[in-house]
Amino acid sequence: MIKSMTGYGRARAMLHLRDITVEVRSVNNRYLDCTVKMPRMYAFAEDAIKQCVQQAVSRGKVDVYITVDASAADVAKVTVNRELAGQYAAALRELAQVCGQETYSVSPETLSRFPDVLTVTKADEDLETVSADLCTVLREALDAYNAMRAVEGKKLAEDISHRLDVILDNTARVEQRSPETVAEYRAKLTARMQEVLQSATVDPQRILTEAAIYADKVAVDEETVRLRSHVAQLRTMLESDEPMGRKMDFLIQEVNRESNTIGSKCSDVAIAQVVVDLKAEVEKMREQVQNVE
Repeated sequence: MIKSMTGYGRARAMLHLRDITVEVRSVNNRYLDCTVKMPRMYAFAEDAIKQCVQQAVSRGKVDVYITVDASAADVAKVTVNRELAGQYAAALRELAQVCGQETYSVSPETLSRFPDVLTVTKADEDLETVSADLCTVLREALDAYNAMRAVEGKKLAEDISHRLDVILDNTARVEQRSPETVAEYRAKLTARMQEVLQSATVDPQRILTEAAIYADKVAVDEETVRLRSHVAQLRTMLESDEPMGRKMDFLIQEVNRESNTIGSKCSDVAIAQVVVDLKAEVEKMREQVQNVE
């Protein structure tokens, strides 16, 4: 079933002590345009995130919002500057001797108070693990996002299918009316020639020839056959699981072209009204297809 290009999905998970939230939303666009917004410190994962989106979405303007609370994952690493600590210890013992203390034991607590003896740094993050965690939550958000798009796509398919029924009904009206216009033309031509010639005897062969020329001129059999073919193809596309928006848009242009051709060929008022109805349905359908992925 076709999917809509508009949708929203959200997911949240705690992975490796990181609280990750991902939101995905999209609107119509001719091609896939993905924008990722997340903390700058995780910018290294942007390419991986966009690849995940490309695997799930074929077109549309997709915005991905990522927030990460990594306070629980902040692991501090404490290192001892042994050389500096040794120098401080030696200096303290020398100072003790100056004060008349031959023996002096320097305690670790005393050394720890001096600058740069202890250094606290943040442990390095595993970039591949972080990227994988972000993509895991993103896929969950994309699942919810695609589920919503599928629901919207079903509604679109139902509306388009209804309009295809209307187009087929109008095509049948054209097929029924077209032969009648030829018969009416033949009768009008006969009456006109009798009036001009002021005679009741009119060459029937001439009437048949003129009627045949007119019939060939206004024949719309090819157009109605193509209309039915386009409708059948559109119905098949509605059931497809593959992105069909571009192909459907092209076929609708063809349906509109056939409708215009029928209108240009036939001067009959009834058929002209049918063509107006046809084009109105085509335009409404075109608006809906703009939402199809």
